[in-house]
Amino acid sequence: MSSIVGIETKAISLDKNVSEDEVKVAEALSSVLANTFSLYLKTHNFHWNVKGPMFHTLHLLFEEQYNELWLAADLIAERISTLGFTAPGSYSEFSKLTYLQEANGTRTAKEMISDLIRDHEISARTIRSALSLARRHVDAPTEDLLTQRLMAHEKAAWTLRNLLVEENPDRTVPSTLLHHREVISEPQ
Repeated sequence: MSSIVGIETKAISLDKNVSEDEVKVAEALSSVLANTFSLYLKTHNFHWNVKGPMFHTLHLLFEEQYNELWLAADLIAERISTLGFTAPGSYSEFSKLTYLQEANGTRTAKEMISDLIRDHEISARTIRSALSLARRHVDAPTEDLLTQRLMAHEKAAWTLRNLLVEENPDRTVPSTLLHHREVISEPQ
């Protein structure tokens, strides 16, 4: 069949045969999805249960982060489906596919932050592995999705890490630089 511009086209069956490469990418995406959903659930749990002097800040931050994770899970699952596979969607499937640990018991605010930092870092490593597969198998849409997810996890971990930094009012520009500045600005 010819198109209007004279290029021969062929109809593509919706029941396509999937390649081994697509299977590997879909499996990697399934682990990314399991991590995302597990981290969503943990972050939502922490949102409900955070206490202490940082309550308001953390309550709002956790809400922002779990909402972002919720939307991300949908995009990842849809990408798996677009590749022709069934996205995992049960707790039992997620528990087999995730690299994250559940948060059992009561946690302090700092423990919650530390848990989430670790989980975002693990999620970022999982994504890097999946991204490597997507690149090897020339799957640009999956690469784009995973790059966006990697950036989101790195930013979330950075944000959380900054909450644990102790303020140090003595940390200023080193005096040697100040002295150097004074020397440079002296009239000659």
